[in-house]
Amino acid sequence: MTSKQTLRPLRLLSVLCGAICDVSCISWVRSLILFSASIVLLLFAACKNKKRPVTSKADVYYTCSMHPQVMQDHPGTCPICHMELIAVNKSSQPNDEITLSDQQIQLGNIQTDTLGHATMGDKLVLTATLTFDEMKVNTVSARITGRMDKLYFKNTGDFVNKGDHLFDLYSEELNTAKQEYLAALERQQTLGNSIIDFKQLVQSAKNKLLLWGVSQAQIDALGKTKQFSPLTAFYSTAAGYITELPVKEGQYVTEGGPVVRLADLSTLWAEAQVYASQLASIDYKGIATVQLPDLPGKEITGKVTFANPEISADTRINLLRVAIPNTGNQLKPGMPAYVLLMSSGSNAMTLPVDAVLRDGQMATVWLKTGNNAFKRKMVETGSESDDRIEIKSGLQNGDVVVVSGAYLINSEYIFKKGQEPMAEHHH
Repeated sequence: MTSKQTLRPLRLLSVLCGAICDVSCISWVRSLILFSASIVLLLFAACKNKKRPVTSKADVYYTCSMHPQVMQDHPGTCPICHMELIAVNKSSQPNDEITLSDQQIQLGNIQTDTLGHATMGDKLVLTATLTFDEMKVNTVSARITGRMDKLYFKNTGDFVNKGDHLFDLYSEELNTAKQEYLAALERQQTLGNSIIDFKQLVQSAKNKLLLWGVSQAQIDALGKTKQFSPLTAFYSTAAGYITELPVKEGQYVTEGGPVVRLADLSTLWAEAQVYASQLASIDYKGIATVQLPDLPGKEITGKVTFANPEISADTRINLLRVAIPNTGNQLKPGMPAYVLLMSSGSNAMTLPVDAVLRDGQMATVWLKTGNNAFKRKMVETGSESDDRIEIKSGLQNGDVVVVSGAYLINSEYIFKKGQEPMAEHHH
């Protein structure tokens, strides 16, 4: 309201005073003038001081500029440094972004780099683990139901030669078969000229013993002595190191139940994990080199013998298997290893491996969006070489990406907002 607009009511009041000046009650007129002036002044103040929109308390929280982890819904001081808390609008920052203080940047050693093109090396390095060659693993099983009376090898890792006395078994069924064999032999010797073919009966009884794991030498000794022990000795049908002993002395084993598992360690497998994006750059017919961190300087060459044709839908990881010789049994199953494969070099956008966060379902990086502000971006990765990884999509040339401290930013985000920054993308 302008000053002229303010004076108009005053002029009207003066005219009114002139019209009623002849009224004897002057005090009443003065009161009316004062009352009217008060109304005008109130209207003027109302037009000048318009109310500003008030921000809802629900949209604001209070935090410390030095310690952003401090958040509360009312003003006050920081419980750590006792500085006055500042009001922050919750909607001022997108849900997938986070802002850190200068102190956090320094203490977390947060470093960034500009994404650019570089030539990837011609070697693909995969993490692997040594394991048994399953083609050279044998399981010695019980051929008949019985009680395990004695085990002659009781420790995993023991070496068993083929033909070694492995265990003694007590079996009523097997003892009955021995008696039947001896009875058939005795009838053949005493009634050999009868019309009954006792030779066929003896052979039938003998075949039953052979089927249940009794050796030819044991059957010949039984025929000579005409006596047998209630315990039957069984011998190893293969050679190797014991990897499993599923039974103990005194336990009953069923027909076909495993007694011992033997592995030939002359050849081992190096099983490596390969991301689906790396499969296209692998030369499956080339030579693979296996390095062992536990044996510095030792390199073993082998060949890729198997690549799983099915990719895990959950992890997007494939299995690659390399067969290597184990000269002198120096290598042990369970050892960590690296598999080096030749691949074709390419010019691609790359980042340090530590800049990419991978959880089995996706790969993400932290992108710098402003002063101490960072945003999580999902990317598609490609091949890896040494400490570099290819970025196939999700970023543009020139983007500034966190290359050191990405895990700390991720942890700070979860601490502040209580959830994974890309949790919604998992569903």
